[in-house]
Amino acid sequence: MNRLSALAALVFLAAGCGSSSTSPSSPTKPTFTATLLPSSEVPPIVGPEASGSGTVTITFDVTKDAAGTITAASTTFVANLTGFPAGTTVIAGHIHKAPAGVAGGVVISANVSSTTLTNGSGSLVLSNAAPDIAIVQDVLNNPANYYFNLHSTLNPGGFTRGQLSRVQ
Repeated sequence: MNRLSALAALVFLAAGCGSSSTSPSSPTKPTFTATLLPSSEVPPIVGPEASGSGTVTITFDVTKDAAGTITAASTTFVANLTGFPAGTTVIAGHIHKAPAGVAGGVVISANVSSTTLTNGSGSLVLSNAAPDIAIVQDVLNNPANYYFNLHSTLNPGGFTRGQLSRVQ
């Protein structure tokens, strides 16, 4: 009888340990990227800042409840820029909701402090500690409906833009 009980307990324990799935309440990090181009702005940028390009990687750190619903989120933005005129000053950065070729409203701010690209190139690491959870969920579901852009003193409406694409 002891052997049978011990065997049953061992089988039960092994079955519980055999699961390879993670709990939906554990944090996840969906990641998006975009190629930033002045020609993607609406209207396209002309003049000195039309020469540059860049990329942005946007990572959402989300926490989900047992049902898989996002309960908390934060956002990290890493933008790498090159080829802009020396002295280009970045004054804002945001995720906007709109498809390619359309200007849309800001939905998540990247909290940019005025930053000068001394040599026309540089990297920005930005964050938003508490974006709207419903917006984060919609970005996860429909990334092509969103774009990231950066604004400068010369082009306060935006000088480089790219549609989001999910990579993870």
